[in-house]
Amino acid sequence: MGLFEMDDPGPLQAPALVVAFDGWVNAGSAGTAAAAHLAGDGTTIGRFDADALFDYRASRPTLEFIDGVLAGVEYPEVSLRHTSLPRAGTGSRDVLVLSGIEPNWNWQTLGSAVADCAVELGVVEHVSLGGIPWATPHTHPTTIIETASRADLLSPGADRPEGVLRAPGSAVSVVEAFVAARGIPTRGYWARVPHYVGAVYVASVVALVERASTHLGVGVDYASLLDAADEQRRRLDEILEERPEAKAMVEQLEQIAASAEGSVSGEALAAEIERFLQQRDRDNPWNGGES
Repeated sequence: MGLFEMDDPGPLQAPALVVAFDGWVNAGSAGTAAAAHLAGDGTTIGRFDADALFDYRASRPTLEFIDGVLAGVEYPEVSLRHTSLPRAGTGSRDVLVLSGIEPNWNWQTLGSAVADCAVELGVVEHVSLGGIPWATPHTHPTTIIETASRADLLSPGADRPEGVLRAPGSAVSVVEAFVAARGIPTRGYWARVPHYVGAVYVASVVALVERASTHLGVGVDYASLLDAADEQRRRLDEILEERPEAKAMVEQLEQIAASAEGSVSGEALAAEIERFLQQRDRDNPWNGGES
């Protein structure tokens, strides 16, 4: 095979491409879990060559043994799924979801191949999803940073990076750059995820699904996610009552968040967060506990 093999999905209605990878900029599994929820039980129409994308020493295949006998090898993968979601008004809209483990190799080749595929399938817009570890408490609503390929695509009043931002690159953004270069408008939604939550942070998944589905104008049932988010919040609150040091840490985060809503300068807030994170690195009371 080439870099990927793709089945013909047939005629598509205003197809949108949603992309998320497990790796950097996927804190709390926010992006990949949201992408999986949007894809639902959609059909896999694209399969990428794992040998061309992964260093198996970094992203190791999973071996399955049954009674001591090697029964199979599961390789890391990137796949493209197709689903049709109901529009808010009438009819439906096709959504293509590209997701998987962030590749180790050939990001530019992957980006170019995905852009070619997007043009061939008539994709009219692209949405990147992810999560960023942040000094934010789980007791506050999840907020989302928005980016786009053009300034006029940003939502009015969007929470977006101000000025010049230079950050470590991710495969999801490299793919987005190649798609944008083909003239397809792109947007990115990045949930702020409490840095102390090590597992899937369901509240961030809810926020991304809600934002993406609203933007795409499609209906998505996420009642089960809301229930899971409530249960996770309850467990986290229980931990606060059992661990005074964890409670103190969250209270400090709440104070930082409250300051951000007031008149404190950005420089002062940044300095406060930096001091907090330095202290967290020295002594994190959560120690990777329940999340």
